[in-house]
Amino acid sequence: MTKAYWVAHVTVDDPQAYEAYRRATAEPFAKYGARFLARGGRLEVVEGEARPRCVVIEFADMDTARACYNSPEYQAAKALRTPCSTGDVMLVEGWEG
Repeated sequence: MTKAYWVAHVTVDDPQAYEAYRRATAEPFAKYGARFLARGGRLEVVEGEARPRCVVIEFADMDTARACYNSPEYQAAKALRTPCSTGDVMLVEGWEG
């Protein structure tokens, strides 16, 4: 089974409000077995442009990653995120080479 990842590039406009989103994601991420590989740590852009925050979350497979994103629990959390941040979120299938 090939793992899959959420890769999110985010600009947080209101850090205090963003904390409510972070707290709300605990339930869906636990439910779908999410594992954070990167979560807003130091970022160095060496080519092109990027938003100031990068998050990488590992899931068992693409179906699980998609199910988590589309879950009612995550969509409720997302409703807290969109007013206080701008982001790009991608679901990426891993490579087993």
